[in-house]
Amino acid sequence: MFAHGFALTPATYSRLLSSWTEAGYVVAAPSFPLENADAPGGPNESDLVNQPRDVSFVISRLLALNIRPGGVLEGKIDPSRIAVAGHSDGGVTAMAAAYDHRFRDRRVRAAIVLSGATLPRMGPFPERGPPLLAVQGTADRINAPGTTASFFRLARRPKFLLWLLRASHLPPYRGQEPQLGIVERATISFLDHYLRGRPLGAFEKAAQHPGLTRLTADP
Repeated sequence: MFAHGFALTPATYSRLLSSWTEAGYVVAAPSFPLENADAPGGPNESDLVNQPRDVSFVISRLLALNIRPGGVLEGKIDPSRIAVAGHSDGGVTAMAAAYDHRFRDRRVRAAIVLSGATLPRMGPFPERGPPLLAVQGTADRINAPGTTASFFRLARRPKFLLWLLRASHLPPYRGQEPQLGIVERATISFLDHYLRGRPLGAFEKAAQHPGLTRLTADP
């Protein structure tokens, strides 16, 4: 389940989302009604607080389609292997759906937060929340690196913070190379470990690139 950023659309992230589907994951990327780039009257950030529940609604709809006989999604989704991911405001949305006691969806088994943050008054991270992969550019002027460092420090393990050295806010998730390729491989191997039981070493190898990344790991 992927949540897009403010004044953007899911199509912005087509390369990244395609890499996840090619790795064998069913990817849902809804367009949020007020925050998307094509919203009537222009994007409106006031609806951000409602987006975690939108995420849960879409998950429920997909699981219903998963058991509908003859449907395109019949049997394609494992309800025990659901992850949320998001960028920027979408990262805030994914964070809330995974960890915020007001919005937490307990079906979520892993979370990927790309240049994101917490909603105000989130409260403490749950003791047994899903594994977290946070990704943050060190030259991001929209989501300050200190914001990600702060929530990562408070998060419970297992948790990982992938720093993209000298990277900014959107390009590493949209098309900038080699950063996008690193994000693709790191996120896939993170999901493969926590949703498919594959070795954690593959994630660590995908995330570590001297001069381009720095990885903080607390598995």
